[in-house]
Amino acid sequence: MTDIEARLAELGVTLPTPPNPVANYVAAVTTGGLTYISGQVSSHADGGIRGTVGVDLDPAQGRDAARLCGVNLLAQMRVAARGDLARVRRVVKLGGFVQCGPDFSDIPAILNGCSDLLVHVLGDAGRHSRSAVGVYRLPLGFAVEVDAVVEIDGAAN
Repeated sequence: MTDIEARLAELGVTLPTPPNPVANYVAAVTTGGLTYISGQVSSHADGGIRGTVGVDLDPAQGRDAARLCGVNLLAQMRVAARGDLARVRRVVKLGGFVQCGPDFSDIPAILNGCSDLLVHVLGDAGRHSRSAVGVYRLPLGFAVEVDAVVEIDGAAN
C-alpha cells in the first residue's frame, strides 16, 4: 500500500469511478505538461450535496460539499495518472465555485474542504494556488464545483 492509499484509507475515502461527462466536454485534457481537470461537482453515488450555502446549507455542509469535490478530483487524477496517484507531482491551481446566498461571504472557508483533503492525501504535492468564487447557481443545483490544473508524470491524454 502506498502512502497515498494509506492516507485515503485513514480518512475512510474510497475513490469512485468517475462518471462520463454530462455534456459536450471531456473530463481532462493534458497539454504542455499539465492536466486540466473539468469541474467536479459535489456528487456521489447516493446523489450528493445540493443546495445553497447560507440559505438551506450551513457552512459545515458547504465544506463537506467541497471535500466531496476533492474526492471526485482525486478520482479524475487517478485516471489521468494511469491508476497511480503517486504520479501527481503538483496540484497547481484549483478554481472553486460555491452556490451561496446573497449574504454569505465566507467562500474561501468553504473551499478549504477541498484544499485540506488534497493536502492531507497528497502532502506537499497537494498545495496549490486557488480562486474561490460565490455564484448564484451551479449545474443541477449542486452546492460546490471545483476544477483543477495538475502536473502528472505520464498523464493519459
